[in-house]
Amino acid sequence: MKTKFTSNLLLFSILIFVACKKSETKKPFNVLWLVAEDLSPDYINAYGDFRAPTPNLDRLAKEGVVYTKNFSVSGVCSPSRATLATGLYPNSFGAQNMRTLNQQPENRKSGIIDYQVVPPQAVKMVSEIMRENGYYTSNNAKEDYQFFKSELAWDESSIYAHWRNRPDENTPFFSIFNFGVTHESRMWNFKMDIFDEGEFPPDRGVKKWNEKHENSHVPLLVPEDLEIDVPPYLPQNEIGKNAMRRMYTNIMRMDRGVGKILDQLEEDGLMNQTIIVWFSDHGGPLPRQKRLLYDSGLRVPLIIRFPDGSRAGERDNRLISFVDFPPTLLSMVGIQAPSYMQGQAFEGTFKAETPRTYIHGHADRFDETVDMIRAVRDKRFKYLKNFYPDRPYYLPLAYREKMEVMKELLRMRDTETLDENQALWFRTTKAEEELYDTENDPHELNNIANDPAYAEILNTLRVECKRWMKAIDDKGLIDEKDLIKTFYPNGKAQLTKSPEIEVQNGKIRVDCATPGARIGYRYSSEKAAHKGWKFYTEPIEEKTNDTLEIITHRLGYKYAITTIANGSIGETVYPPNRHDKQ
Repeated sequence: MKTKFTSNLLLFSILIFVACKKSETKKPFNVLWLVAEDLSPDYINAYGDFRAPTPNLDRLAKEGVVYTKNFSVSGVCSPSRATLATGLYPNSFGAQNMRTLNQQPENRKSGIIDYQVVPPQAVKMVSEIMRENGYYTSNNAKEDYQFFKSELAWDESSIYAHWRNRPDENTPFFSIFNFGVTHESRMWNFKMDIFDEGEFPPDRGVKKWNEKHENSHVPLLVPEDLEIDVPPYLPQNEIGKNAMRRMYTNIMRMDRGVGKILDQLEEDGLMNQTIIVWFSDHGGPLPRQKRLLYDSGLRVPLIIRFPDGSRAGERDNRLISFVDFPPTLLSMVGIQAPSYMQGQAFEGTFKAETPRTYIHGHADRFDETVDMIRAVRDKRFKYLKNFYPDRPYYLPLAYREKMEVMKELLRMRDTETLDENQALWFRTTKAEEELYDTENDPHELNNIANDPAYAEILNTLRVECKRWMKAIDDKGLIDEKDLIKTFYPNGKAQLTKSPEIEVQNGKIRVDCATPGARIGYRYSSEKAAHKGWKFYTEPIEEKTNDTLEIITHRLGYKYAITTIANGSIGETVYPPNRHDKQ
């Protein structure tokens, strides 16, 4: 009898233990994206270069997984961030040109206006999908999606945004922190960064902080005589070496910023409840890196630390594209990605059974210069298709020419002192096709497209490039002015239709006739920087002593706001944005 009682007690204990463990596993993980700018993995300790001490990234690499073959879809930020926001290739919906929302004066003179790209009507920002599923979403602070953000995408998006602002500490969060200190512009503008001193986020009044440090200068953090390996396409002199030293300095500063965020996560006791994802928005900041489709422009670092410590210290060499990031984000928290997303999850509940075979990339207009190049890469070989072979490789960009090392390259060009590797970028015409063996030629200096030994590989990648462009309906084949007309049929941004509102028996019913529009609402008494619009899912309660605001918004359109006060429906307004006067 005693044995039977003991057995039943043991069984009961096991069931309780299993139930508790099951409950624990159901607790949603937080997700933290730490995003550096303009950074190639080639200069990071975790990838084999130990010149810049990065103790915080080293810790993530030791406790997480280092992914070795990760690629942006473009060599610049705006198209890349459009993909990170939507899960679509930029050139599949007209977001391929850099940058649509802030044109250079030369473009405006030619008739290319500032414009929002209009994604397909089903598309939501991935942060909006996370919000719909109960996550507090915060973005600190860069947006730059080629369209104005969805008003339902973030609980807060600003320099002050932080998971700590969520109203309930038990609410899971998806938070992004962007580290601008590694950006191309910091190769000539050595100013203090928001992460360089004091508390983060700063006290309200960041404008004053910026004004205080406007003329600041951050000295090199690496020794002035640090031995440097300068890429062969850059000047092999002190100017080239100093550019590398500045880049290493900026990497160290970025690492300190990452450390601040990790410290805060530990202070809050959230380290083991949070999936930490660190990566950069595209390749490096130097000439022949940023904007180009060589690995120096497309390949990015990626480290993921999982809360349970699984796979710690592992290196993963699967091919991964930015278009895979949104479905993977959703998959890691147990959400099925919408069918319109063009990538595949590489981790999580809905992880793809088959790893991808290829990654794809594009280059189109960069600020004031126009080109069109498409890239396909497998694990070893890179194929480039140049649609304008009569145009030179190097295209002048006033922004890039602020960089001392770029000035030096141009000086060497003009004095005919470039060596063979440096001169490649300044050829006046391009080969129609390029093929590189990235294992034996990591800097992609030796085009083997005409080598008969690689004819089969060339044809395979050529066919894949054509297949991909057709599959996504590549919008780079459309002249940009004609493309704008599809977004702005009357020369101006389309308007989301005003909400259709019915007030009856203390309940407010809302609808919107614009296909793809989302509806949100908030009471005036609940307005706050860290409180985003609530999703409209059912009739809203009317509060007689409060003003209700209704918003309708489709991505790429201007949003509409209508107020209801004391049972009266006000006029719909379309809040102005910075492009209304162009």
